[in-house]
Amino acid sequence: MQKLPQEFETLTGLSIAPQKLAALTIYADILAQWNERYSLTAIHDAEMVRVKHFLDSLSAFLALRNTPVERVVDVGTGAGFPGLPLKILCPQIQLTLIESVEKKALFCEHIVERLELDGVNIVRERAEIIGNDIHFREQFDWAVARAVALMPILMEYLLPLVRVGGHVLAMKGETGPAEAHAAEKALGILGGRLKRLLPVTLPGVVEQRYLVIIEKVAATPEKNPRRVGIPAKRPL
Repeated sequence: MQKLPQEFETLTGLSIAPQKLAALTIYADILAQWNERYSLTAIHDAEMVRVKHFLDSLSAFLALRNTPVERVVDVGTGAGFPGLPLKILCPQIQLTLIESVEKKALFCEHIVERLELDGVNIVRERAEIIGNDIHFREQFDWAVARAVALMPILMEYLLPLVRVGGHVLAMKGETGPAEAHAAEKALGILGGRLKRLLPVTLPGVVEQRYLVIIEKVAATPEKNPRRVGIPAKRPL
């Protein structure tokens, strides 16, 4: 992880404190150990893990900085990306991780315990269920997701969780602009509005990345999200 501080500074203009880099390094080491047994992520090469998981996750800071980030929810977090690297970078965040796959949720619990991270809530449930739970619905400043679903589907997972005036961040590859355009109808229904498409270039990665930033401008209708599986089968 030695290259990460320089890469992060090039990307954001900011530095990573030594203790935060140490925590990210421990995280990466534990991920490598668990990946040997459970294959939590498709990427196993240490250099690509650094760039495509950790640096990519930290790039979300470009969208979140200079906005209220007291409460953040990461939907479909997998092995904790992007939520846990962001929590390490910004300890003040009250973070909720949504992950329905048990082995991935257990891994996140292990990382939180190992790094002694306070203010992290890990929920093993589907996004459609969480979006209709009064304890989570329209409670967050930001809802973020990375490599979860196409935008019209993803918006039905994320927008119900965000308060009016809050934001959604969809971390996408080169299809980001096209997906954002395809989600216009869903945004109109769910109370969202495209605010910005922020291109991100990762070192050694040919594919252009995009941070798709959505503003929550109106309350989401009570009927959304629809029941489990329907958003993916019949996108808005």
